[in-house]
Amino acid sequence: MSILNESLAGRLSAPFATGPAMSGREELAPRDGRSYVAGSRDRPLRHVTIPRLLRETVARYGPRDAAIFRAQGERLSWYDLDRRVDALAAGLLALGLGKGDRVGIWSPNRVEWLLTQFATARIGAILVNINPAYQRAELEFALNKVGCAALVLAERFKASEYLRMLRDLAPEMERAEPGRLTAARLPHLRAVAVMSDDPGPGAFSFDALTRLGGPAQQLRLEAVDATLDPDDAINIQFTSGTTGAPKGATLSHFNIVNNAGFVTDRIRLSETDRLCIPVPLYHCFGMVMGVLGCVDKGAAMVFPGEGFEAGATLDAVAAERCTALYGVPTMFTAMLEHQTAHPRDLGALRTGIMAGAPCPVQVMEDVNNRMNMSEVTICYGMTETAPVSFQSFVDDTVEHRCATVGRVHPHLEVKIIGPDGATVPVGQAGELCTRGYSVMKGYWGDPDLTAAAIRDGWMQTGDLATLDEAGFCRIVGRVKDMIIRGGENIYPREIEEFLYRHPDVAQVQVFGIPDSKLGEVVCAWVVAAPGTSPGEEALKAHCAGQIAHFKIPRHILIVPELPVTVTGKPQKFAMRDKMIEWGYSDRPAAG
Repeated sequence: MSILNESLAGRLSAPFATGPAMSGREELAPRDGRSYVAGSRDRPLRHVTIPRLLRETVARYGPRDAAIFRAQGERLSWYDLDRRVDALAAGLLALGLGKGDRVGIWSPNRVEWLLTQFATARIGAILVNINPAYQRAELEFALNKVGCAALVLAERFKASEYLRMLRDLAPEMERAEPGRLTAARLPHLRAVAVMSDDPGPGAFSFDALTRLGGPAQQLRLEAVDATLDPDDAINIQFTSGTTGAPKGATLSHFNIVNNAGFVTDRIRLSETDRLCIPVPLYHCFGMVMGVLGCVDKGAAMVFPGEGFEAGATLDAVAAERCTALYGVPTMFTAMLEHQTAHPRDLGALRTGIMAGAPCPVQVMEDVNNRMNMSEVTICYGMTETAPVSFQSFVDDTVEHRCATVGRVHPHLEVKIIGPDGATVPVGQAGELCTRGYSVMKGYWGDPDLTAAAIRDGWMQTGDLATLDEAGFCRIVGRVKDMIIRGGENIYPREIEEFLYRHPDVAQVQVFGIPDSKLGEVVCAWVVAAPGTSPGEEALKAHCAGQIAHFKIPRHILIVPELPVTVTGKPQKFAMRDKMIEWGYSDRPAAG
């Protein structure tokens, strides 16, 4: 389990001030030539629960807009949100759920997701985020791994028939009374609530669940609140299972409340802002950096649709006069293309966050200039650290916002270590490790995996990084993605950044495939810029004489799109597997 360095005296309840810490940045730099930095402690950590955070915001900003779900036609004030959260929380109590019980949520971005997030926290139940892209076997694994007693789900999303998949796993629903399910393959699951007027046998409609609680349950809410502790587990998020089964990163109120506040400090978010959130709620980007960040500041949340669509997002920004916008680089690229074809008035935009993948310089400059987001910042982190550890400031240079992930967050320590575990000199690559309030409680039900990931309080991220003398961090790849070609260590990010300079390259990913002579060789997948058709030889010629010969990709494929996760992160393992399948490697992958 994580070791926190802050004393209880440091976990004060003073609210975050609006705006980033603009002084003392020199303190964020390494001091002794070693790759170690510690964040500012100017602002105290908050030792509060999510329900208390929401109550404070409701008290301050009650009648103002809290959340707008454009696709559903829902517009909630803070007062509305508070009332509907309590109604759902009372319904959960009526089901017999309580502190520590796990409640799954399987849905795209809908108002029901937001209500479930706060209603589960209201009664101390642990919200389990289930990836909207999961299919039946993955759903079964997730529900059983953490022992979900209840599941709130959308009926469907895109091509995925969620309710049908659940009924395939639990045919006993056909004969069960709602709230009294007993299913052989899902032995922990008792209650199901569907975002539908007609959920079918064995399930509540979501609206019925919000009416299930009565005066007795409403009165119990305050008593339950008194039992909650900020250090309680409140959320489980599954990490991507690219190497084995997904792991359930378990986060506390304390982890995510504080991280949300510090993230939105750095973009100068305030109660006058309106944040557009097209990123998925199941991920920390949407749920923590977006939702809890807005609650911390009293800013309005604007959700353009159930999933990301460039046009709908731009329409929402224009219609709602959004001042801030979140997204991954591929989302911003799509929005820039859509804005060129169908211009909107984006004049209200000022700030936001681009995270999840490296940002090409040209994309950053276009976002600054063509989308009016001069103060957009870059973030780095991982689910296990709640999630953000590094973030740029709004006035950092474009170079620093593209070539680096900014500087360390408040109240965190970061070091970069070599294979021997020793902290490496400034400028040298090694594995990035994080320690502090944000480190997860552990992987649910996996003490051995937890012990391997968190050593002496340090979260081993698996990311290769460097720190410079000013404290800026560069992510140069994953430990597992580093290419070793004939004894040369090659960092894919460096080659990607160079290829991005070619005007015909819109997106690029570099990775290695097995080679009998050299161990590995370098490959690249490229998505062409609109209206262009770059060739493999032309791109290789672009590299010749500019980067070392051993870094020039042996194979460059021009592809229509890159395989990505739901959150837009490129899946290098999928590209690597395809190259092997298509015969580009002269030997199979090890293992």
